[in-house]
Amino acid sequence: MRFADYAKIYVTAGNGGSGMAHFRREKFVPRGGPDGGDGGNGGDVVLKGNTQLNTLLDLRYRKFIKAKHGENGGTARKTGKDGQSEILEVPLGTVVYDAETKERLGEITEDGEEVIIAMGGKGGLGNWHFKSATNQTPQHSQEGMEGEERVVELELKLIADVGLVGFPNAGKSTLLSALSEARPKIADYPFTTLEPNLGVVTFSDYRSFVMADIPGIIEDAHEGKGLGLQFLRHIERNNLLLFMVASNTDMQAEYDALLHELKEYRADLLEKPRILAISKMDLIPDYTFDEPMKFDDDVEVIEISSATGHNIDQLKEKIWEKLKGLEEEESL
Repeated sequence: MRFADYAKIYVTAGNGGSGMAHFRREKFVPRGGPDGGDGGNGGDVVLKGNTQLNTLLDLRYRKFIKAKHGENGGTARKTGKDGQSEILEVPLGTVVYDAETKERLGEITEDGEEVIIAMGGKGGLGNWHFKSATNQTPQHSQEGMEGEERVVELELKLIADVGLVGFPNAGKSTLLSALSEARPKIADYPFTTLEPNLGVVTFSDYRSFVMADIPGIIEDAHEGKGLGLQFLRHIERNNLLLFMVASNTDMQAEYDALLHELKEYRADLLEKPRILAISKMDLIPDYTFDEPMKFDDDVEVIEISSATGHNIDQLKEKIWEKLKGLEEEESL
């Protein structure tokens, strides 16, 4: 399945049915009063969360979406049938905006959660509602209201416990495949990963967490360069950030550059807890691990090699400890 994290669609809710202007006419009721029924409400256009989905791809091929109109009112005060709503199932983490005003209409974070993005028109009232002491035979009824019509933009922000953040070729995909059953494309050239990959990291005692491999960031990604803004949004929903820099680079400079890109995109991302993994330690001959590396901001550092498995289990445990600590903080 191809991954898609953005869609722009045109949605139209159903119009409400019109009320009826009608009078009761029966053989032995010569002066029956007004009995025109109300119109039915128009159908809504609704987003609904579905844990089985992980892409907005289907909506890219459904540009125009319309809900059904409500039916007109009938005789004997019968209310017209409500129009059928149009339910659009989307992955968890979907945020919807009005394309014109940029107003945030809502977000989907739970399975089965619903957000109405276009409200159906209300049905009109039948003429029996307008009967009064001075007007026993009202001749008028209400027309149904029009349903909302708008253009909306959908953005998918992946929900994962841990987000892998690093420049191309830092070894993020290799680490994800080493930690989980995910099998992302791996090769020794920039931007091998062109879409986020999710992997479930499991322990022998049934503990688990979800890790997202965010496609490689480059300098000035916050300005849209490289894969830039296309994937930086996915970092917003991660509880913990795992920064990765390769041992065969200027590690402090790369780490500082990653911090800069996140700060320029959204400064509050730097408030998220983070761990720094130094990857590809197998490329440093005769390196000893007696003293852990130090970085300017005292970030917790762990040196790993996905190729040899060095410190991989220790990294898993460290991530788990951090995540559990966050859960305990939230519960206080």
